[in-house]
Amino acid sequence: QVQLVESGGGLVQAGGSLRLSCAPSGSILRINDMGWYRQAPGKQRELVASITSGGSTNYADTVKGRFTISRDNAKKTVYLQMNSLKPDDTAVYYCTANLLLRLWTNAYDYWGQGTQVTVSS
Repeated sequence: QVQLVESGGGLVQAGGSLRLSCAPSGSILRINDMGWYRQAPGKQRELVASITSGGSTNYADTVKGRFTISRDNAKKTVYLQMNSLKPDDTAVYYCTANLLLRLWTNAYDYWGQGTQVTVSS
């Protein structure tokens, strides 16, 4: 069974940096769009950044200029480099990817289990 495996969360002081990584386990035929969402306590899950298979990116206004999403297609991995972190960035961050597992089937969205990012003031 395919899963998205995330890593890189943790505790950091305001102004610091973290890099999140996410890759699918198991056999994948093709990875389409990938992205990161986050959910803070008491708030709805929100899009942080996304990247297409061709490398086009999209960012939430709140993270533009501080976060960078990238992907390594050979490693089937998506990254989220987070700089100048603020306490408001504290949340559980979820990786998502649209995956095609086999020919003659549909691609579906998969989600990671989430990784906690805590930014102290």
